[in-house]
Amino acid sequence: MKVLIACEESQEVCKAFRAKGHEAYSCDIQMCSGGYPEWHILGNVLTVINGNTDFTTCDGQTHTAGKWDLLIAHPPCTYLSNAGAARLHKKINGKSYIDFERFKKGKDAKEFFLKFIHAPVEKIAIENPIPSKVFELPKYTQTIQPYEYGHPYSKKTCLWLKNLPKLTPTNIVKPICSWVSGGSKKADGTARTNCGMSFRDSKTKSKTFSGIAQAMAEQWGNIKEDNDDSDERGI
Repeated sequence: MKVLIACEESQEVCKAFRAKGHEAYSCDIQMCSGGYPEWHILGNVLTVINGNTDFTTCDGQTHTAGKWDLLIAHPPCTYLSNAGAARLHKKINGKSYIDFERFKKGKDAKEFFLKFIHAPVEKIAIENPIPSKVFELPKYTQTIQPYEYGHPYSKKTCLWLKNLPKLTPTNIVKPICSWVSGGSKKADGTARTNCGMSFRDSKTKSKTFSGIAQAMAEQWGNIKEDNDDSDERGI
C-alpha cells in the first residue's frame, strides 16, 4: 500500500507501516525526529494529499506518489479540542466574552481538518482529541486509549474512519495516570487526584504511542479492496 501520514514529525506510524513492507511517508511542516529523513516530506501536506504528483523527501530524492491507498492524519488540535474550549472565552469586569482571535484560529483549524475528510483517498483515518462542540466537527467513529495498546496511561483519542474497521485493542493494561496533565485543580476548584504526567513539551504530548501505531499497521495494512467490515461512519 502507498500510505501518507499527515502532520507527523515523530514518524511513529510511518515506521510501523514501513516495518510491514508498505510504501509509507510522513509529512509535516517540521523536520522529522523519527530518524528516517528518506521517508519524510517537509512541507504543507495539502500539496501532496491528492496524489499523482512528484515530491521530494528530506534526503533529496524525488518520488512520484501516484494514488494514495491510505491517509492517516493528525491535524493540529490546539484550537479544536474540548480541553482548549475553556480558553475560548475570557472575562472582563465579571462578564464573559468570546475570544474572537482564538475563535478564528479554531475555524481555520476546522477548515484544515475537513481537507482530510474530503481528500480523494479511498481509506482515511483522522486522529484528534475529543473536539469542542463549538466548532461542530463531524461525529467521530470511535475512541481509543493508550492503555488498550500496552501503554499504562489514559489519553482519550477520537478516530474518524472511512472504509476502515474500528481499531481493536491489542494489549489492555491498567493505567497508572493520565498522559497529559489537566492541571492541579478541577473546574470546580477542588484538587485533582490524578494530575497526569508533568512534562510540558507539546511534541511529547501529541506523539502517537508505538502500540497504537503498530495496531494501525497490523489491522489496516492488510485490508483488501472488497473488505465488507469497513466502517464508513463519521466521514
